[in-house]
Amino acid sequence: MTFEEIVALAQSRKKEMPAGSFTTKLFEQGAHGIGKKLVEEAAESWMAARYESKDDLALELSQVLYYVACMMAEKDVDLQEVYAKL
Repeated sequence: MTFEEIVALAQSRKKEMPAGSFTTKLFEQGAHGIGKKLVEEAAESWMAARYESKDDLALELSQVLYYVACMMAEKDVDLQEVYAKL
């Protein structure tokens, strides 16, 4: 899955808010709840980079990317706005 596909998935989940979905619960918490998960996964990525396997690190980084996409969807920031800042 590409980052563009992750962003599209987060946007669709924000729009549809499927019942029983963890992502729906996250969106219900707003930027604060999403931010907490983003910080948590960033910290876990750091620890995985220090003490765990490359595969563990890849998993943690994939979760960071998902929560970045969720924050983008929550705050209506599109890929072009982010790419313009790279």
